[in-house]
Amino acid sequence: MDYEADPYSVATKIAVDALSRRARSRGELAEILTKRGTPDDVAHRLLDRLVAQKLIDDHAFAQEWSQLRHRSKGLSRRVLAQELRRKSIAPEVIDDVLGEISREDEIVAARNLVAKKLRSLSRFDSEVQYRRLHSLLARKGYSSNIITEAIRLELAIAS
Repeated sequence: MDYEADPYSVATKIAVDALSRRARSRGELAEILTKRGTPDDVAHRLLDRLVAQKLIDDHAFAQEWSQLRHRSKGLSRRVLAQELRRKSIAPEVIDDVLGEISREDEIVAARNLVAKKLRSLSRFDSEVQYRRLHSLLARKGYSSNIITEAIRLELAIAS
């Protein structure tokens, strides 16, 4: 029996397989479907159905993603916004979700990174420690004000 598979069924299998590995944004799923050759009209119809069934929810995805990455990796709002944009999350959703992370939350996360890194910097003088801590926090996307405050507070505790 030689027949061609229904494109909608194929697209559904691709989407379900992708979602079974981890949560994804609508934009990520759209990109996966496009790469796998799904016709645009089929992809849009399927994605609309998945949204209606709440199998994809960009707001919930962005919220979970940003909280996890902020807590586990100590990433700043700026870096999280970049990551969420790469995952095709709408700007208003990004603003809403990242609004839940306060300046104080960022200072706490930055201080935790500093405290952890200080243990491996004990053999260096204070200038080298400061430079390395500053670089670490800058790579995580923190503003110079938060970097300065986090390092100052942690160095005060350490000394």
